[in-house]
Amino acid sequence: MSMIVRLCVAAAFAVATGAAQAEGDAARGEKKFEECAACHKLERADDSLGPSLHGLFGRKAASLAEFRYSGALKRSNITWTPQSIDTFIADPQAAVAGNRMPYAGLTDAADRADLIAYLQKTFK
Repeated sequence: MSMIVRLCVAAAFAVATGAAQAEGDAARGEKKFEECAACHKLERADDSLGPSLHGLFGRKAASLAEFRYSGALKRSNITWTPQSIDTFIADPQAAVAGNRMPYAGLTDAADRADLIAYLQKTFK
């Protein structure tokens, strides 16, 4: 019986640790955003090489009138949520083939979680 209890405790710990990691760390995400800041700004209507990320969550992809998006992103039918952002920044070309974002992707899931946590904190 104690072996079952130990397994349950270990499983609960693993789930709790995974959930904490999935939430991300906004402070680390702010540091990670420095790579994104070369192309994306956080201020409203401050497009650069890439579109402004202000108001990102809940927004349809390719919906800012003042930015010229690729046809692929316009047709993507993506609404930006933490999950869709995670999928997109992991590998933008795999997520939306033919988009114009010249970025290879952020392969580390913890780094993506941190970045998304920072964006969520920024736009609360």
